[in-house]
Amino acid sequence: MHRDVLAPREHWQAKVEKIGFDWHTSLTDKGEKLEYWDENACWVLSPDEVDLIEAATNDVHQMCLQAVDYVVTKGLYEAIGYPDSVADLVENSWRRHQADEKPIYGRFDFAFPGLNDGEVTPKLLEYNADTPTGLFEASVVQWHWLQDCHPDGDQFNSIHEALVAAWSDLAKASAGPYVLHLTSFAPHPEDEGTVRYMQDVAIEAGFATKMIAAADIGWSSPEDDAAGESYFVDLAGEKISSLYKLLPWDWVLSDPFGDQMAKAVMGGSLRVIEPAWKLVLSSKGILPVLWKLFPDHPYLLESHFETAQFKSGSDVFAKPKLGREGANISLATLGAKGQVVGAPHASVDGPYGREGYIYQAAAPMARAEGRTLSGQSCTHHAVIGSWVIGDQSCGIGLREDTSLITQNTSRFVPHRMG
Repeated sequence: MHRDVLAPREHWQAKVEKIGFDWHTSLTDKGEKLEYWDENACWVLSPDEVDLIEAATNDVHQMCLQAVDYVVTKGLYEAIGYPDSVADLVENSWRRHQADEKPIYGRFDFAFPGLNDGEVTPKLLEYNADTPTGLFEASVVQWHWLQDCHPDGDQFNSIHEALVAAWSDLAKASAGPYVLHLTSFAPHPEDEGTVRYMQDVAIEAGFATKMIAAADIGWSSPEDDAAGESYFVDLAGEKISSLYKLLPWDWVLSDPFGDQMAKAVMGGSLRVIEPAWKLVLSSKGILPVLWKLFPDHPYLLESHFETAQFKSGSDVFAKPKLGREGANISLATLGAKGQVVGAPHASVDGPYGREGYIYQAAAPMARAEGRTLSGQSCTHHAVIGSWVIGDQSCGIGLREDTSLITQNTSRFVPHRMG
């Protein structure tokens, strides 16, 4: 595994915008351009390395399903960052998992430096199980880049085909026909772009669809229904019976209408994708649970709810249980009693952490010496986002940063097999 420095395609911005990728560049608080999509380089992986990532993804996915069952059986909601009030919703959803509460997708983030220095296995950093982004970039944008730059090359990427198959399976298993509504916060270019792509996939799989901003979802009055029932509606007053949401479940449940959402789901009048049992996996609290269930597993990193369980001198990440995009994560060295020794090696500010933290051992990442887009010398650190669609590994996307913490400003860099 190595990083190749390349010349970007001429007029690459127009090329990616033509296929619907309009959040490739943003502005910083100072008004400076920040390129999220970066084709000044690509990562090259060997077939053996891809095979390792695929195997790790499939195995860890199955381990995660066992971890959900453990949390549900033991009622460990508070330990992973949720109030016990989520129990009925999660358990109702989990009981229906095998029948009709199957997931569509998720993204595992792995630290993996490759096989350059011998047999090194991918190590799970976290599971973006509920609202993963980077999907369109991994599925479509980097594939178009490969066709332009390496037309005879290959890429670990069957994401689009797997998504169509997963949505098709859902359509066949559903009592229909009905309209699939899709929602996210607006305006938010990345989230809206991701939802547009998922809409395209669902249409290809046979669904009729409607887009709706989260703020535009309404709650009907019983007087408006012949049976005296209430339900969620769109702006045209049409009942929402199936909803794909790019909104975290914990945010949905904290909304004033969160209780109605939970009741509608448990009552069977509303299907939400991803299913509510994904609440368990979207908490980083699942990482210590996995370590407890599968101690010293080669794909896992030592993880605990308390720092005192680590050996003195360990480099450990502190991660908020319900954090996102690297916010409020820090890396520090621990002393004999679990206390932080010296200043953190890296940290990112943010709004999370009131729900508590978990602690995870650091692991070697893919890294390469190079330069920033402004020409400064730096070390690039890359995280592998490995996609699981349905229950199968089907492709990867890599994000890199000069920091050891991947965050919302980290760049997406394409890959190829070589």
